[in-house]
Amino acid sequence: MTAAPSGAPPPSAVVYAPVPELLTVNANRRWWDAEADAYQAEHGEFLGDADFRWCPEGLRESEARLLGTVSGLVVLEVGCGAGQCARWLVGQGAQVVAVDLSSAQLRHARALDARVGVRVPALLQADARALPLRDGAVDVACSAFGAVPFVVDSATVMREVARVLKPGGRWVFSVTHPMRWSFLDDPGPEGLRVVRSYFNRHPYVELDPAGRPIYVEQHRTLGDRVREIVAAGLRLLDVVEPEWPEGHTRIWGQWGPERGALMPGTAIYVTEKT
Repeated sequence: MTAAPSGAPPPSAVVYAPVPELLTVNANRRWWDAEADAYQAEHGEFLGDADFRWCPEGLRESEARLLGTVSGLVVLEVGCGAGQCARWLVGQGAQVVAVDLSSAQLRHARALDARVGVRVPALLQADARALPLRDGAVDVACSAFGAVPFVVDSATVMREVARVLKPGGRWVFSVTHPMRWSFLDDPGPEGLRVVRSYFNRHPYVELDPAGRPIYVEQHRTLGDRVREIVAAGLRLLDVVEPEWPEGHTRIWGQWGPERGALMPGTAIYVTEKT
């Protein structure tokens, strides 16, 4: 289900099979470090230098306002990449803490800070399963396709975010819509064919010639995700399924106008700490 840069070397094989947690973390850290340059070169213009897009459909936080008013609030971005969303949040008056597993992505973030003239005050290399923040340190948390889809036990991420959130704080995150996992990973006509069970929770895994995982992405059903949210002490407020905008022709991995007109590609979960 990868939205990898088109310039990334193709894997030797793709399988759907369990991968131990440590191997998953190491594979994904190496992948993002190796592909950060290609990723930003391919997608940087669409993402913007200081803009907040939730998904390949192009939905902007400036339009959706899923986080509410952030001026004066401490906002955490989990899986920030090059900090495009974090930089937009700074522009809205938020005090931003942004974390990412990839040092290469964070280097791009600092380079963009210098180029744009908007600095993300706290950029930290960290694993989303163990956030380097005290309990109740942030008012709002967000993630646009960052961290959550790449963690074996994403319930841990939900608990960690709930831990650092203040009561009443929002946690909003976007991931691939779970129904997409039943279909071929293709933006064209072939991608309209069901090829696997929605209930097969084995991750998508790309392997190198030696059979070692080099990229791992996890699948959770809608029910799985809701249970993770509730178990973490969060209340589900909404699930947003962005429609494909008229006139939007950009292909991003398996996202494109042909499938986008017929089925959702993204799910955005809007939650609140109880």
